[in-house]
Amino acid sequence: MSTDNPMPVDHYAGYRGLPALVGLMDMKSASTHGLTITESVERLKRLHWALRRLHGIFVAHLASMPIYELKMAFSLHAHYCAEHVLHLAGRIREMRQPPYGLDNTPHPSLDIFFDEILAAPSTPALILGLYEHAIPAVHSSLEALLRDTSRLFDHPTYRAARFAQVEFSEICDYAGSAVHAMVTNTDRATLGGWSTSLQSILAHAGGLDGTMPHATAEPVRVFSAQPFHYNSIPQRDERFIDPYNMGVNAEAMLFNPEIPAQPKTLMLFFKRMREIDVPEMMSSILAETPGKPWEYYRDMTRQLWDEARHAMMGEVGFVSLGIDWRAIPFNFTWSLGLNTMLEPLERHAVLFTIEQGLMPKKNGKEYEWEVAVASANRLSELIQDYDWADEIVHAKVGRDWLVPQIGSQAEALAFGDKSWSRTLVDWAKWREDRLTDHRNWWAEVYSKACEHWGIAPDPNILAYNATYESLRPDMKEVSA
Repeated sequence: MSTDNPMPVDHYAGYRGLPALVGLMDMKSASTHGLTITESVERLKRLHWALRRLHGIFVAHLASMPIYELKMAFSLHAHYCAEHVLHLAGRIREMRQPPYGLDNTPHPSLDIFFDEILAAPSTPALILGLYEHAIPAVHSSLEALLRDTSRLFDHPTYRAARFAQVEFSEICDYAGSAVHAMVTNTDRATLGGWSTSLQSILAHAGGLDGTMPHATAEPVRVFSAQPFHYNSIPQRDERFIDPYNMGVNAEAMLFNPEIPAQPKTLMLFFKRMREIDVPEMMSSILAETPGKPWEYYRDMTRQLWDEARHAMMGEVGFVSLGIDWRAIPFNFTWSLGLNTMLEPLERHAVLFTIEQGLMPKKNGKEYEWEVAVASANRLSELIQDYDWADEIVHAKVGRDWLVPQIGSQAEALAFGDKSWSRTLVDWAKWREDRLTDHRNWWAEVYSKACEHWGIAPDPNILAYNATYESLRPDMKEVSA
């Protein structure tokens, strides 16, 4: 083979025109383009820290965020952040020997920036800080890293950043809609000085990734001048009526063999959408449990997001039947009781106890799936299919993280059952305190579904009136 012909870098080609360097980049770019390991690591550390802080902000505001759609969005975006924190940390560890410095802020002004957003005193301020400042800054930093580093020499970084960039592009798309919906012109006028302050704080850090000139003006704390106080009390927007109502026992109907599968579909949709309370509760565990390995936060946030998905699956179910879910009381008494009466470990134990109770074939997730299949409702079957699969994952999360801390699975279950019992406020007391009259909403919802199905309501099913006065959702006596 002749080697007399030169192969200039501008026109370098592989055998028979095959892409050189497996198509990652052309030869000229490979020979002139890229970051050193030090430069790459410094950017990764800043992105890693930003995602940790963003995760903390989403989690800290999830329970107290009243707007359902934002509560769900915070669940997803916290999940994305938790996942990519681990991906970026893993890459950093491959490139340097310890200490890695992953638990320390790369620049004090970055922490002031995120402290300000964490301490935002209103929904418009929080949305503006998150979705017009922080998220776009992360997205821009990921794009710059993808542009500046070598796809060949630093391919593991390129791959991790590209995956993150895909999901942060998705968040950015949502961000524009969220800001448009939640931040009025009046809000912008009120928050204009603070918005400018956020830009100045980030400029003092040299931008989020540290590649810009560092501004000399010292950052000034505005909202974070006072320490942030976490609020674990769940809040719901005005569409969620009668939040203390426990007047319809969904489980008692599901496990009643005399009732056919079709009307039980409504109770399955109700149980799924009622799972709004699980992200509300799990976020409080994450917010109040510091010092764990990041894998703990990754696994727990994945479960939190799954539970948010389940709530939205129930929402889809009701809408598919033409039922206005705003007429249905979705009680928040479970998350309220756990968040305000129990310690984080006790809350997790209650969750684990409930999850383990859903594993048996006769009265667990498999049974709910069988009911959905028997109902001949394809959507219900799909919902329960994925709900069942997710709960198996969630039970493992509890076995991995809770059980070793308590001792044994039996001890964890006993601890969870005892803790749950402590939160069960007298059903009648809520009525006495005029928080609810435990209205039976079943008949109107069932009648509406029968209209959609084109059938007449069954009088016996229409008269269903079992409540949670004496039975917990796991069908145990409240007195127990």
